[in-house]
Amino acid sequence: MTEEIFHHDAYVRRFNAQVTASDDNAVAFDKTAFFPGGGGQPCDTGTIACESGIERRVVGVRRRDGDIWHELDGSAPAVGEAAMCTLNWQHRHQLMRTHTALHILCGVIWRDFGAHVTGGNMTPLAARMDFELESMSADFAERVEELANAEIALAREISIRFLPRDEAMAHPDLIRTKINLLPEGISEVRVVDIAGLDVQADGGTHVADTSEVGRIRVVGHESKGRINKRLRIAVEDA
Repeated sequence: MTEEIFHHDAYVRRFNAQVTASDDNAVAFDKTAFFPGGGGQPCDTGTIACESGIERRVVGVRRRDGDIWHELDGSAPAVGEAAMCTLNWQHRHQLMRTHTALHILCGVIWRDFGAHVTGGNMTPLAARMDFELESMSADFAERVEELANAEIALAREISIRFLPRDEAMAHPDLIRTKINLLPEGISEVRVVDIAGLDVQADGGTHVADTSEVGRIRVVGHESKGRINKRLRIAVEDA
């Protein structure tokens, strides 16, 4: 089973690893900092350079059978090969900023309007999130943008902790989605805590404090149903 470095330290951008499984143009390593995608966050990309001289681009990452597989742009190195693995840091860090921006948005709307999340998705520096709201207006979007950027300005610390599933499920506020999306097989729940604003079960990568997000701009809003409204955001430099 692959050790998941990204779950404990989102800032590791280069690491040494050993190939534990090889299949055509994909490899699994004993450990990885490459996020495999999930929860609306795309997977990481990057490169590997093996001691044997093989160099490949990592073009996709996914979970399979308890391991994390790295899809390469060529044939895979053999089991036992040692490799220096490097993330595309700009891509990763932009996704960290964007994912944290969505948590700030979620925290503000939950705190001030009591609305559950019904869906979401992101690309680097752009995202959308759907909420269980009966109405949406330009004034509402402008107010949410103002509230979110006020939280960014406070530079709230962001921390990670792990809770046993039973303990996590005893705190219903940890699950902000309308439907509980935690797979049944997960015995330990990873929790992302934006101090004083938002605490959620989440498996993605995040920045260390809210100021690192930069600035959130609401670029669109729309109705996706009677009680399902969407906000679209851009994440910009401060």
